[in-house]
Amino acid sequence: MSVATAPSGPAPESDRTGPGRAHWLRVAHETADDLATDAVAREQAGKTPFDEVSRLRESGLLTLLIPGELGGGGADWPTAYAVVRVIAAADGAIGQLLGCHYFLSYSARFFTEPSLAGRIEQRSAAEQWCWGGGFARQEPPLTLTRTATGYVLDGRQSYTSGVLVADRLAVRAVRADTGEPLAVVVDPVRDGVGVVGDTDTFGQRLAAGGSVEFDGVPVSADDVLGSLSADEDVLSPLTALASPVGRLNSVQLCLGMAEGVLAEAREYSRATHSPWHPDWPAGSSQDPQILTVYGELIVLTRAASALTDQAQEAVHGGLARRESLTYDEYAEISVLVAMAEAATSRAAQEATSRALDIVGARSASARLGFDRFWRNARTHTLYEPVAPRIRDVGDYFLNGAHPPFVLPA
Repeated sequence: MSVATAPSGPAPESDRTGPGRAHWLRVAHETADDLATDAVAREQAGKTPFDEVSRLRESGLLTLLIPGELGGGGADWPTAYAVVRVIAAADGAIGQLLGCHYFLSYSARFFTEPSLAGRIEQRSAAEQWCWGGGFARQEPPLTLTRTATGYVLDGRQSYTSGVLVADRLAVRAVRADTGEPLAVVVDPVRDGVGVVGDTDTFGQRLAAGGSVEFDGVPVSADDVLGSLSADEDVLSPLTALASPVGRLNSVQLCLGMAEGVLAEAREYSRATHSPWHPDWPAGSSQDPQILTVYGELIVLTRAASALTDQAQEAVHGGLARRESLTYDEYAEISVLVAMAEAATSRAAQEATSRALDIVGARSASARLGFDRFWRNARTHTLYEPVAPRIRDVGDYFLNGAHPPFVLPA
């Protein structure tokens, strides 16, 4: 199997206008430090994250991917991924919420024509919208029925992120007459839209997931972004790139959570007694069992990070290729992202679980909050299982099969 990345190239001009990567990483670290100060208390309270979204809005991170000439931060996807990873290390749920927002707020560029996408992004920047919802296939689907003036949207579905705090919802619906799946944008305050916080998950409790009921909601032509069909007669390679672009957010989220728990466990280990040798001095750095566990987890996490870098470079190169991207190049990119998904999912689950062993019985204390890392990572990996992605990698290696067009939950 070839693992060459898609030909790289310069970022589109609109993606290079703005303060620059160093600025946004500094803002991300400042925001993450702010979130970390009360992460345990906020997670335990489990309140709808209006305050956290306000922090993201005030920092400018919500508009990061919107071109500078449209009022946004003018950053590119590598910068957005780095920001998600930094935020996820401090608060996995808010990292998920932000990554979902980035993908959905950018989605018009994949699914609709440039002038409409520009109008949507300009208004999103001006009003600093937070986006929620998702395009993953669910049964039964939402239905879109044509009327004399546009469409009406009906149905009920659950989403893992953003809907409780969203200024705009981006959802998947099928046309009642043709069955074609479409990407639709909905204002959540519109008549007929009901949002309910009923997910009740044991982790990612601040990701603002919930159910949305659509009861005869009017939808204009401009609210329908375009087709989500996987048929290659409809799906261009550039539009298909929406799949690995969106899934790479999950990769960054898992990697951030793994790095976050290891950093927090290290600080704890440096200040306390070994759980296996309590008679040793506090802060002893020579416990061989602890050193071995840290070594194994760092190797696992760094290996996942290296795969993530390859996948990210491939995604960025594919976006730079634009309309010249081929299906074979898209397949290469999607497979690289699938490998990164598998590696980071394992790293997140191993690191967040075994960090509890490093801390020992004290990790059962709710006051310390180490359990939140495991619960967040496990909840996310249940919603984004990697077994199908591993099969895609094997099918590509053995048979040369192109991975399916799968959008993140």
